[in-house]
Amino acid sequence: MDWHLKDDDDIVLELGTSKENGLSSDEAQRILKERGPNRFYEPYKVTFAAILKEEIVEPMILLLLFVGIMYSIWGGIEDSITIFVIIVVLVLVEVNNEYRAKRSIASLKDLSSPESSVVRDGKVTTVRTEDLVPGDILNVKMGDRVPADARILRSSGIEADESALTGESFPVRKTIGKIIGAAELAERNNMLFSGTVVTKGSGKAVIVSTGMESEIGRIGKAVKATRDPKTPLQLEMKALAKTLVWVALFFSILVPVLGLLRGGNLEQMILTGLSMAFATIPEELPIIITMVLGLGALSLSKRHALVKKLKAAETLGSVTIIATDKTGTLTENKMRLESLYTGGRKITGDFRGERAALDQVLLCFGVEGGMDPAASRGPMAEAVLTAEGVSSPDLSGWRLKDEISFDNVRKMASYDYETSGGEHLFSSGAPEVVLAKCSSIGSGEEMTDLRMKDLLEQADQMADAGQRVLAFARRPIRNPQDKQEEDMELIGMVGFYDPPRPFAKRSVESCRQAGIRVLMITGDHPRTAKAVAKAVGIQDGEILTGAEIDKLDDEALANRIAQVSVFARTTPEHKARLVRLLKGRGEIVAVTGDGINDAPALKEAHIGIAMGTKSTDVAKESADMVLTDDNFSTIQMAVGEGRKMFDNLSKGVRYYLACKMALVAAFLLPIALDVPLPFSPIQIIMLELFMDLGASAAFVAERAESDIMSRPPRDPKRKFMDNEMKYAIIAGAASLFTAVSFAYLYVWYGGADLATAQTVAFTTWLFGHIFLAFNMRSLKEPLISMKLTSNKLMLLWGLAALLFLLIAVPLPFLHATLRLTSLTAGQWALALAAAFVATFWMEAMKIALKGRRKVSVKTDGS
Repeated sequence: MDWHLKDDDDIVLELGTSKENGLSSDEAQRILKERGPNRFYEPYKVTFAAILKEEIVEPMILLLLFVGIMYSIWGGIEDSITIFVIIVVLVLVEVNNEYRAKRSIASLKDLSSPESSVVRDGKVTTVRTEDLVPGDILNVKMGDRVPADARILRSSGIEADESALTGESFPVRKTIGKIIGAAELAERNNMLFSGTVVTKGSGKAVIVSTGMESEIGRIGKAVKATRDPKTPLQLEMKALAKTLVWVALFFSILVPVLGLLRGGNLEQMILTGLSMAFATIPEELPIIITMVLGLGALSLSKRHALVKKLKAAETLGSVTIIATDKTGTLTENKMRLESLYTGGRKITGDFRGERAALDQVLLCFGVEGGMDPAASRGPMAEAVLTAEGVSSPDLSGWRLKDEISFDNVRKMASYDYETSGGEHLFSSGAPEVVLAKCSSIGSGEEMTDLRMKDLLEQADQMADAGQRVLAFARRPIRNPQDKQEEDMELIGMVGFYDPPRPFAKRSVESCRQAGIRVLMITGDHPRTAKAVAKAVGIQDGEILTGAEIDKLDDEALANRIAQVSVFARTTPEHKARLVRLLKGRGEIVAVTGDGINDAPALKEAHIGIAMGTKSTDVAKESADMVLTDDNFSTIQMAVGEGRKMFDNLSKGVRYYLACKMALVAAFLLPIALDVPLPFSPIQIIMLELFMDLGASAAFVAERAESDIMSRPPRDPKRKFMDNEMKYAIIAGAASLFTAVSFAYLYVWYGGADLATAQTVAFTTWLFGHIFLAFNMRSLKEPLISMKLTSNKLMLLWGLAALLFLLIAVPLPFLHATLRLTSLTAGQWALALAAAFVATFWMEAMKIALKGRRKVSVKTDGS
């Protein structure tokens, strides 16, 4: 439809909306049901049924079904029923684990879905972008991704990058009013199009088309729904699993072949080999990492850190540098008007009688008559309004006509106002920039070099007190082309105080103890940056400014970065360069950003972090993680959570592979000794059920260890399966193997029948693998110093396994099915003692090592 050819009022009438009040909520819901969501594709949905469908055709499940069929042929009806019941339970367990993990990841996308500012029911509100409908009155500003096709109703210097739609490489200046005559898409300057980006200005528009009815939807350039790519660690786990498959298959063939050579039953050996293949092939490895990362990322989202890409959750634990903004991240972003310098006077505290000067300050922020300054122009306008002793402003005669948005080259913003007395340009920005644009002060005093030096010294004094200092100026506009930011009259300077966040200093210190260096990169005055850095505990020695950075080549700057922690008067281009050089030094960098020009730095960093409350859409899209509270402490918390995630993944895999290795070894020794195998095929499958539950579910819920933020960052180049991991797996496997083999062989050589010996082995294994899991909750922390109930999921799993054992062994009706028999009190004691002694040596070692560390700390301290 030719919306660009119609009058504004006709469009508003046709869409049944209002320029002032927008749609009602009820009407918006009705239209949404009628027109559908504002999206270009049907999102990928995670459902239990879909995962179940995928799971039942997995090779491991097909293998288990084959075992069940073989049991049906060679065994009795009870065996067949039992094996298929176990198959159902195993499939449901694996499907539930994978569903939980993938649903967590999908929930993150829902939580981080884009939102838009609209007018509904006469109030400015925020709604999900996909809930927008034709007739919504849309508020747009610099950095916004336009969510739907819209006709512009009011523009304050709006420019838009439409290259994604038209191929035009330069931003397009937007206008209001209908276009006369035919116009190609690129010439419809009174329209905003879905998928384009507002690069300058702000304004209001009425949405006319959404989803596939928008221009980008109709020409088929919309992005298609895709699944997230695998993270490096997920790919490493997948490769490891493929390698271990061949190892498992080798032993699953070797054991029955050796058994046959020693006279074993053909049918029993085939079932044993198939069961061993199922139990030892590590099909759970990819699911374990998906669960750890997915559930870990969901946990972060509940603590104000939305992880958009799983790669970020994986990398968090390796971060060595956090490059952070100042305003709103280390500080509260709650501005307070602290001082005003105007007419040669400096006013602090009580601003009675300064209404005229402060009204002009508000105009320099782009506030106009009838506008809510706090809602429309941010915390500084609000600070001026709430200053002590200041009455309400009177801006009724001022109408905002145009806007020259702030950018990091000019370091100032300007607003064109129309009044009965003509047009005026009001500007605000860095003192050194604005003062250089001024030719006069107040009522006609000439701006001399000496006067400018005095004013800059005043600005320095305000900055030394930690104030954010801005200068304000004005000039009349004599003709439409006369909007140069030159030959201006200085109104004065204002100092705003933004207090550091209460826990910022503690978080910075925590990062330092964790081996993480914190850098402040800000566009603010160097002296303001130094004062805030000192307040929050960042090294406040040498400060490097953007101008100084420009004079250094990459080699010289890379060397300076090692000593400097505070960078002031920087641009986003400086930030991107600093991040690139830090990466070149081998650092793992997390960087914060909120502006449209911060996208390169956010993409360059290992982890780009956008501020949820103040970031532009472009910054959020470029980021790997979004902070919903804009708080530096949340970054520090997220790093700790990232370390915990990697710890828990390592623990889960360590335990899982130790059990697999122990199972293989437990079969090889009896063959070498020419004695029967310690487990029947159905017992092997039962053991696999409890192994999967323990590794893939219980370790995910483990809490962080006490030293999580006192260790150095993990080296990302270090292999997951490093020597420490291999030794721990071998030690765990040897412990479980020793317990089972000792108990089994002791009973067998003691003259017991095979059913009794296998029941003792089965009982010892269940005891042992429960003890091993609890011992592997930490490599350093003894179990006695950890709360037994701190991991409730592991406690429930252990109790469930124990309960199963106490039911299956004593009750005769399960004996034939599970190939078990009743045990004597002595045999129960043997199984329990063997499992305890063979695994709890780990606890004794941890207690001894902890005692040595305490002694070492005391010695160092003395």
